Amino acid sequence: MFRQWLTLMIIVLVYIPVAIDVTVLHVAAPTLSVTLGASGNQILWIIDIYSLVMAGLVLPMGALGDRIGFKRLLMSGSALFGLASVLAAFASSAEWLIATRVILAAGAAMILPATLAGIRNTFAHARERNIALGVWAAVGSGGAAFGPLIGGMVLAHFHWSAIFLINVPIIVTVLMLIACFVPRQQGRREQPLNLLQALVLITAILLLVYGVKTGIKGTQSVWTTLAIVLPGAALLTLFVRLQLQAPQPMIDMRLFTHRVILSGVVMAMTAMIALVGFELLMAQELQFVHGMTPFAAGLFMLPVMLASGFSGPIAGMLVSRLGLRYVATGGMMLSALSFLGLSMTDFATRPWQAWILMALLGFSAASALLASTSAIMAAAPEEKAAAAGAIETMAYELGAGLGIALFGVLLSHSYANAISLPVGLPVEQAAQATSSISEAIQLATTLDESSAQTLISAARSAFITSHSVALSSAGLMLLLLAAGIWFGLAKVTTVRESR
Repeated sequence: MFRQWLTLMIIVLVYIPVAIDVTVLHVAAPTLSVTLGASGNQILWIIDIYSLVMAGLVLPMGALGDRIGFKRLLMSGSALFGLASVLAAFASSAEWLIATRVILAAGAAMILPATLAGIRNTFAHARERNIALGVWAAVGSGGAAFGPLIGGMVLAHFHWSAIFLINVPIIVTVLMLIACFVPRQQGRREQPLNLLQALVLITAILLLVYGVKTGIKGTQSVWTTLAIVLPGAALLTLFVRLQLQAPQPMIDMRLFTHRVILSGVVMAMTAMIALVGFELLMAQELQFVHGMTPFAAGLFMLPVMLASGFSGPIAGMLVSRLGLRYVATGGMMLSALSFLGLSMTDFATRPWQAWILMALLGFSAASALLASTSAIMAAAPEEKAAAAGAIETMAYELGAGLGIALFGVLLSHSYANAISLPVGLPVEQAAQATSSISEAIQLATTLDESSAQTLISAARSAFITSHSVALSSAGLMLLLLAAGIWFGLAKVTTVRESR
């Protein structure tokens, strides 16, 4: 009995930095743009490459765990995560930091399925296993929700590299505890790994995300955008065909033909897009426009973190009483209304209004996440419950990565259209100033005082406008999705007990 709960403690300890790293760099974006000279586009890749790569690797890493045993996978993933944290802490350029975030994602993709397998193998009784899974889920959602606040606390007292260095003592402690207390498991050598298929999926995702960013930003020709998007679409099509033909696929694509499961995947991705994308937008506006410190920005966003962290039990009761369809649709609609309200809110003069709307957003989006889990697990056949859970995990990570990408692109596009540049800026400097608010502020440090103040004022005004455009666009899209979810779950009246 003692070893069971000790194993859970180890699992929770190693899962904390994995979950936090999804969002911990949100408040560090302005700092990184100055210290590393990173462009707005590079900042987006630094943040979202972690979730995008993890989304593609988590499934084959689960197969690797079946092959070598979850203890070996957990130790290997933890060691890789710790090494990547050290490398990231000493990054001297944006490219270096992006590369180390890819390695971090690989380690996290090994840790995530290893923790779930550890719970399944350690807790034989359903009641205790459900408690353990509840703790695991709370750590995951809470870590991602509180990432910006933790990042702000670290930046208030230390260099930005400490965001990654704090992982190292945790990982060293975990490795010693795993070696001493976690029993070894027998693997299944016959388990296929499908690493090549995973690379196809990751490449397809990155090409499509990069193509969409390029196309919406409008910095490249249509032909260049198509040259990026079409290979990505072709690789994604190839991946789907491989899954349909494989005797043991990474993803059971036939599950997507069930409209309830498809609705659940859409809800999971949309809720993560809303939460993660909004936190990135807020972190930049509060620091660049309102002059807050990273820690103050994290504190200002506390309502969305608290509401999303504590919504689980309440949302669970609502699903039981009202049914999945009402909670899922209601969560999407309330998120949409929150975005529309926030798009018209001045954070400087109406902080209480912003906090109320942020709390509503956190609760409604997290409720939609719970509803997505219920939808997927309730609709999946019993023999495919594990495959459905893998799809859900992937949808979460992909949603986190897409949230950063989509909100970043919306902000960038609307900011470039809204900014009124000072007269007399050379073409090269004008291009830099219109790329992002971070690059405009970097440029201002090289100008005379009068020109610098004019440029900073124009950049802040343009960012406020782009903030309204991004949030109102997201709100309208969520309203359309709410309608789709309402019809998609039309025949779902009850939620079967999770298996």
